[in-house]
Parts: sequence; structure tokens; C-alpha cells
Amino acid sequence: MKLIKTVTAVLVTLAMGASAFAIDGTEVMQKVYDRKKPAFTKAAVIMSLTDKDGTTENRQVGEYGRCKDNLTDAVMIFFSPASVKNTRFLQKENKGRDDDKWIYLPALRTTRRVASSEGDKSFVGTDFTYDDISTRAVSADVHELVKEETKNGYDCYVVKSTPVDKNDQYSYRMSWVDKKTWIPVYIEMYDRKGNLEKTNEIRTILQETGANNYVYNIPTESYMKNVQTGHSTNLKIVNIQVDKPLEDGYFTPNFLNTGRL
Repeated sequence: MKLIKTVTAVLVTLAMGASAFAIDGTEVMQKVYDRKKPAFTKAAVIMSLTDKDGTTENRQVGEYGRCKDNLTDAVMIFFSPASVKNTRFLQKENKGRDDDKWIYLPALRTTRRVASSEGDKSFVGTDFTYDDISTRAVSADVHELVKEETKNGYDCYVVKSTPVDKNDQYSYRMSWVDKKTWIPVYIEMYDRKGNLEKTNEIRTILQETGANNYVYNIPTESYMKNVQTGHSTNLKIVNIQVDKPLEDGYFTPNFLNTGRL
């Protein structure tokens, strides 16, 4: 009887182990990347920048998005306040290489390309860097599935992602990926010394119906906090349209120059 119990315990342990490795970290992050996105989006966004003393600046931003052949393009237009009004930004995803990025700065009256070497620089004074808002290839990191855990009410896979490029701005990232939507609902970013630098929390996920009645899961509020400085940036979509076609002209550097098609 004792032998039977021992064998049973071993089989249970093996079964638990097999279940734990039913999916690995790379597969989790591939599912995040492959998540179906709307062909087009048009959104109104409130961007709130808050200092550690609680002082907040609100910005009104328009955002256009396009996904074609699973490659995503995005345009951001700043409407207020005056300090950033008419700033325009374009990002175009490429297959097998870094995203192309351009920014129009009204004070200079010119559009310039954002170099890859500027990836760790702040995006228009926010807590997001240019790399934070870029599309990241799954192959850019080595992914380890650390555990499964409930985070903010979401049943998640927790994945540690260590950059292949040792010059990356972070030493590694920890992502809590919701098993239902394949959205990273919480991310921790560690600086090159291995200290926690920033956290990014998806506070709201809404379902929006698009073409052919397909229902998309769309993050509509993202909160990024620099835990080392106490500064934070909150992005909240207050209105969004999905799958309503947009003209190609929006997704060109020429649109950044003029703000018109």
C-alpha cells in the first residue's frame, strides 16, 4: 500500500510539472504579439503627466492607427496645451528591423526622423521612452515563464524577458500577461543595475465591435510610473472608433509637416 501511495504521489508531481510547462515564455509573448488588432482605429486620448508633488498637466491628443499585414502604424497629434500643441508623431512598424519614427516639432517647423539610438529618450516629456512605445519583436528577448499568478483580478502568466542586446535600456522586464486576452496587464522594467525603474499598468480593457462583428479587446487606460523619480503618465482613451477606414495619407511624414491630407 505504501508503494502504491508513493507511485501515485510521483505521478501527481509529474503531472503538475507537465502542466506547468504546457506553454513557455516565448510562446506566451508570441501570442501577445499575434493578438488580433483592428485594421483601423481613431481615438481621442487624455494624457496626464503628474509630478511627485501631485502637480498634473493634462494633454489632449488624437491618435490614428492602422494594422496591415500584421504591421502597425500609428500617428499622434497633440492639440493642447500650448507647450505641445501641433506636435505630431508617426511610427511605422517594419518586419525584421526597427520601427521608423518621425516627429514634427512646431517650434522648429520641421519633421525629423527619430534615430534608433534615441530609443531610451523620453517621448514628449512623458514617462514613456521611444522604445517603450515601439513594437518589440519577440526575438529581441529571451523569455522565461516564471509562474502563474492573479494580478489586479486577471489570471496571468508571468514572463521574464531579458534583452538579447546588452545595450538595451533595461536589464529585463517582468510581464503579467492575461490568459484570456493575451494583453500584458502589468509590466515591471528594471534598469541596467537591476533596480526597478518603472511600472506600467493597464487599468481598463474594453471590448469594441469592429468589421464583421469581430470583438476586439482594447486597452483603454495605461498608467506608467517611474518609481525612482515619482513622476507618472496616464493615457486614457475617451473615445474610439475601430475598423473605419482611414486614408493612407495620414501615415506619411508629409502629413506631419502640414497636419493636412
